[in-house]
Formats: sequence, C-alpha cells, structure tokens
Amino acid sequence: MDDVQKDYFYKMKEALKITLVQADLIWQQPEANRVHFTEMIARVEADSDVVVLPEMFSTGFTMNPNTVAETMDGETVVWMKEMARQKQVAIMGSVIIVENDLYRNRFIFVMPSGEIVTYDKRHSFTLAGEDKTYAAGKERVVIDYLGWKWCPMICYDLRFPVWSRNTQDFDALIYVANWPQPRINAWDALLKARAIENMCYCIGVNRIGEDPNGHRYPGHSSVYDVLGAELVNMKHGNEGLETIILNKHHIETNRKKLGFLKDRDLFTLQEE
Repeated sequence: MDDVQKDYFYKMKEALKITLVQADLIWQQPEANRVHFTEMIARVEADSDVVVLPEMFSTGFTMNPNTVAETMDGETVVWMKEMARQKQVAIMGSVIIVENDLYRNRFIFVMPSGEIVTYDKRHSFTLAGEDKTYAAGKERVVIDYLGWKWCPMICYDLRFPVWSRNTQDFDALIYVANWPQPRINAWDALLKARAIENMCYCIGVNRIGEDPNGHRYPGHSSVYDVLGAELVNMKHGNEGLETIILNKHHIETNRKKLGFLKDRDLFTLQEE
C-alpha cells in the first residue's frame, strides 16, 4: 500500500468502531474524573476509532460552574488531547468551559492529531436553571472525520427534532447526557426516533450513579441504526464499555433503497 492509499484509508473508513463509555461521575472534581476516565479509556480496544464520554464528564451536571469551569487551554482539554494521541482515537464528551466571561456546556471532539471541533449546547434545561447559568449555543455543527459526518448534540437537545433534522446528510447523531431515571423511557424512545427520522446511526451516552441533588442516572447508553434497530443498550446501569462497528454500507443502501430523506420538508430555522 503506497502513501496515497494509506492516506485514503485513514480518511475513509467504511466500517468504523465506536466505544461508548458509561460511568459514574465524581461531583465537581475534574482531576478525580480525569483519573477515573484514564483508567477506563486504557481498556478501550486498540483498534477503536471513536470514544464517547458523557455530558459534563469532568464534573457532573452542576449549576455551579464558577468553581469548576475551565478554558479551552485548561487541564481537561489538554487531557483529552493526550488521551486521543496515546490511544490514536477521537475522544468526545461535554465539558464546562468559560469563554468571554460566559459559561458554556461545550461538546468537545478531539482527533488524534490534536485537532478540535466544538459545539455549544443549544437547548438549555430550564427545569434545572441551566438557562440562567450557561450561554446557549446558536450554531449546529457537523464534523467530518474518517469519511463520516458526525452531528454532536447534548442531552436536552434530544427533545427537539427540528434542531436534529438531517439536512446535511450526516451519518451519525451523537448525544451525550446526564439523563435521569424518571424520564429514561423518553431517552430510549427519542434516540430511536432520531435514528429513524434522520436515517442515520444515533448514539447516546448517559452517565450512571447519583448526584448530591438526589438525581439518579440509569445509563441506557445505546446505539440505533438507520431503521431504528437497537444495536446496543446498556440498561444494566453499571459502569463499563461497549464497542460496536458502524457500517457505511448500511446507511447508503437503506437511503438509496427507501429514499425517505428526499421527501423531507423544505424549511429553514430562523433565529428569533
């Protein structure tokens, strides 16, 4: 295989291996969480391409960002870059970032090369006061990696299908979350729905455990294919890793055969 072929193979993968990391989070202790995830990531299969961590994986879903927020040059982003380099995988999850005096719930996608792409959570969870604490994002992001198009989303975004609408022919939606036990049926149902309506893989990674506010999190990290078939669902509620292969042929074959995306409504979102 010559250098051109090697470069093409690196950039274009028909079969891609993704690892979901379902874990408990140590409340507002970034260093302790980084140590814990370092241990978990060490167990990721050597040929995995992508590793997905939960929402606010370094802190838990806290409304006290002033005590734990970091910059994009902070220790957690540096740690993500080092983990991606060591394991030669893309690593993603959301982190509390402070930027221009505003706190953001930011999805961070780090490639092995050190390149970073970010998405700021669009829909603030008003029930917990997130809208009063964090600045909402305004732009949707699609990430090109290994010949796949990834659309990152965060937790509450899952409830709003128009924001997730597949107008850019992305291959996979990725939701990272701190989704609690009382509404876990909605999590399961909506992940499946987002896969079906967008004819894409839909991946959701949720935390487990209980936070100091008494909210329990049952996991249910999962993967659905373009027809809504459940490929993975970590309903056991334990910490652990699940690795699965996503296949580009599955997407292309079903989109060509069924053509549902061609009939989607032609409208655009306009900021009020």
